[in-house]
Amino acid sequence: MQNNQKIISLAKKTIEIESKAIGYLADLVDDEFANAVNYVFHSKSRIIITGIGKSANIATKIVATLNSTGTPAGFMHAADAIHGDLGTIQPEDVVICISKSGNTPEIKVLVPLIKSLGNKLIAITSNKESFLGTHADYVLNAYVEKEACPNNLAPTTSTTAQLVIGDAFAVCLLDLRGFSSKDFARFHPGGSLGKQLYLRVNDLSSTNLKPMVSPDADIKEVIVEISEKMLGVTAVVENNRIIGIITDGDLRRMLSKTDTISGLKAKDIMTENPKQIASDAMAMQAMEMMNTFGITQLLVEKNNTYEGVIHLHNLIKEGII
Repeated sequence: MQNNQKIISLAKKTIEIESKAIGYLADLVDDEFANAVNYVFHSKSRIIITGIGKSANIATKIVATLNSTGTPAGFMHAADAIHGDLGTIQPEDVVICISKSGNTPEIKVLVPLIKSLGNKLIAITSNKESFLGTHADYVLNAYVEKEACPNNLAPTTSTTAQLVIGDAFAVCLLDLRGFSSKDFARFHPGGSLGKQLYLRVNDLSSTNLKPMVSPDADIKEVIVEISEKMLGVTAVVENNRIIGIITDGDLRRMLSKTDTISGLKAKDIMTENPKQIASDAMAMQAMEMMNTFGITQLLVEKNNTYEGVIHLHNLIKEGII
């Protein structure tokens, strides 16, 4: 148990050190940061992000964030760049170089090469006076007082700071581009967040069978329809318009109250004015309605015409819930 307390104490200290460092970063954001954002926004070119060691790992994450929010970006490892990958950089590209010290051997070789190509160079570094900082066109200050590592060696606080600066840079560009929820859905079509923003009811209901009976259908026909279409429900339809709904729960309640089903019709046990949703409504709206009314399926209509059924399982399958 004593070991647990030590672990908890060290974890809390790490979080406190990093949170304080992140808080301090806000004071370091200045006109140079804003000028760098504006330059990238107006350049309409790609961003190539490079780094070495743990900074290279941070670079790949920032690249992913930029690409997913409307700013084309690519990664180039600093060590590989000086061994053939420098061709990754095209004439109009903006290069962001990430390095805590700004003085590593690879950076000292790479920076003059980038400058000789004529590309704008943005530095993310903890040392503005470093080789990288003094040769960059713009410096994004990611200064940290110390690493969270007890030995002040392992990149911890510094890489967190680099990541936060990268996120801030991406968010500023996102805002300038007017990047909307629709754009987000377009760039994230396979994710649950994207699906919430673009999937419509018809996209899901059209994959289901379409249970329906007439008002005068006998109960046996109703039971067969619900069983065969496997949605636990059938619409009661007249002239292709929804006039009621019968669920498997309605059938169970009916059977508990009557000794015979002879002569009973769909119209005798249906629920009138059932909950409906338009086929072009967002799937998220269907989920919200189901949650509100405590139901697992909705009848789908288009221009007052019966279109089918959307079921809770459709939403679960697509990861909407």
